[in-house]
Parts: sequence; structure tokens; C-alpha cells
Amino acid sequence: MTSSLPVAASRTPTGRKARLVKVGGMSLRALPRIADPVKRLLLGGRSVVIDGNTLDTTLQFMLFGQNKMGLGSLILDHDVSTARALLRMLTDGFKQDIPVASVTNLVIPGPDGAIPARHYRPVDGDGAPLLVFYHGGAMVLGDLDTHDDACRQICREGGLHVLSVDYRLAPEHKAPAAVHDAFTAFAWALDHATELGADSGRVAVGGDSAGANLATLVSLRARDAGVRLPAVQLLFYPVTDWGAQTRSRTLFGDGFFLTGGDLQFGVEKYLGGADVDAADPRVSPLLADDLSGLPPALVLTAGFDPLRDEGRQYADALRAAGVTVDYREFGSLIHGFLNFFPVGGGSAAATAEAISALRAHLART
Repeated sequence: MTSSLPVAASRTPTGRKARLVKVGGMSLRALPRIADPVKRLLLGGRSVVIDGNTLDTTLQFMLFGQNKMGLGSLILDHDVSTARALLRMLTDGFKQDIPVASVTNLVIPGPDGAIPARHYRPVDGDGAPLLVFYHGGAMVLGDLDTHDDACRQICREGGLHVLSVDYRLAPEHKAPAAVHDAFTAFAWALDHATELGADSGRVAVGGDSAGANLATLVSLRARDAGVRLPAVQLLFYPVTDWGAQTRSRTLFGDGFFLTGGDLQFGVEKYLGGADVDAADPRVSPLLADDLSGLPPALVLTAGFDPLRDEGRQYADALRAAGVTVDYREFGSLIHGFLNFFPVGGGSAAATAEAISALRAHLART
């Protein structure tokens, strides 16, 4: 069942850009029906090879179309409300509404106000593990709807309960407001997992990009606060250092969906005027003095992603601190492949592998 609790609304964008986004979403829906040889033919037989990796054909075809339409980035407008609405419009365009046993909107009480959330229950889910999931979006965009399909897929294919958290966004709420909400939601999940039908002893945290950043910080805070640790950290291409100047940020800063401009936009909105800065380990976990004693981490990066190198570095730092790490780099993919699994190709295969790995790790806890 689905409750009638509303999701926070953004203004409805109009005009040429909105029309292009609608076309872009419909185009993504059609991609799985186009055979790879046809895509290659339409691309003129050309491949994109950078740093020893060859870009997935489906993603190359997708990026070619998006860039031609002027939609080649995460942040599609400098007005925050419009950018949020455009992202939701794009994801709605190729949404699959994957069936699960039930989907219920709920509200988590917190010291700074109510936190909207959405619970996905798997078929035969009594006593299954629970994943507390934080969506990406540079701490500025994203919501329960933009990542609805991803959460449904994890729930169905992983046989997991998923609790998706609609934490506070910047610039209305500066850092570390999102971190507070993320931890509050995790603590609530520990206390209420049984009520949700899940196993209270197997509560994991995870997310993509900015959401993966939150999952790392929740794990650190749980360790430091003496709270029961997450069973696993599921980290899709995490932001681990907001001020990073890595080779991958230079190599893939334009043309591969997440741009350097997008990252800067997020930093300015999230950290500009905040009580913490990019060098503070309370927002940049790679800079923490001590990473020992953290839960096992499944770290997933993409070969054509500006965040690739800091994801690698974080996996290495966790290992050096004695943390169990399962690191997997999908060399042919781009940032956001979790959300692009409906278009097929390598994104679908990598998402399936990640969910299978998560399930296996949780079975061992």
C-alpha cells in the first residue's frame, strides 16, 4: 500500500528546457530496445577510451543525445527549485514503477523537525535485512521520487527492506543538517526495524554520491557515539572529500553527466556560509584521523566518474585502518549508473552485481 503523505513540491518548469527534459526522459525509456550494433552504427563506430577504459556503448549513446540537447549535466538550471523539478521530470520520464510487496510513506520524528521517508517491503520480507538509503544530488537535488526506482530494484532483487530518507537539502539547510537527519533516521531504523518487519540485527546504510557520503558519516558517528554500527556500508561512487583535486575530477569534469560545475554548485550551496568547510571530516570522511572500527564497506565506483579517485582512496584508507572492504570499479560506466540501470547495458549489469554483493554481505552478518 502507499500512503497519501505528500512529497515536498518544487515549481513546475516550463519552456524549451522543460520540453527537452521530457524528450530526454522518453529517449532513455527507449534505449533498451535499441540493439548495441545499431547504437554503434549511429555513433559512427567511434568509441570513447580514456585512462584505459572504454565507455559503455549504451551510456555513450545516451550521453551523445543528452549533450546535443544541452542536458549533459546533473544540475540543469542555476535556480535550485527549477533544477530540482527538472531532475524529477527527467527521472519520471523513464520510471519503471518496479513492483514490490508494499510501499509506505512515513515520517521520522527528529530534534530538528519531521523527516519524510519511504519504506519498501520485499515479498516474503519478514525478518529480512533493512537498508537505510540516502539519495544523491550534490546535497541540493534529489528526493524520494528521483530514487524510487533504484530503491524498488534494491528491495525486489535484494530481498531487502529499504527505508529511503528525504533529508534536508541545501541551500535552505547548510551542512551538517543533512548529516544530522541521516543519523537520526538510522537511529530510528534501529529502534523500529522490527515494526517494519525487518531484522533489527541487520540494519545497513547506503546511498549514491552525496547520499553515500552521508552513509559514511552515519557510520563514523555511530562508532563515535557508541550506537550499534550499521551491518554494512553500501557506497555507490561516494563523495569523500568535498575539496578534492583528483585526476579523475580533471579527466571527467565535463561530458559525463556529473560535471565539475555540478560539484562546485553543490559545494557552494551546501558549505557556503556553513559552520563546517570542505576540509572538515564531519563532511569529508576521507580526511578523518581514524577510520578504524567501522562496519564492512561495499564501495562501488565508475571509470568515467569525477568521483572515481576519491572513492578508490576511501576504500584504500578503510582497508589501511583494518576495515573489511569489497571494492569494485566498473570501468566502462559513469556517475549515476545506479539510476541509469533501466536503460540497460553495463549500468543494469553493475546494479545487479552490486545488489547481489550487498545481499551476500548481509547474509554473513
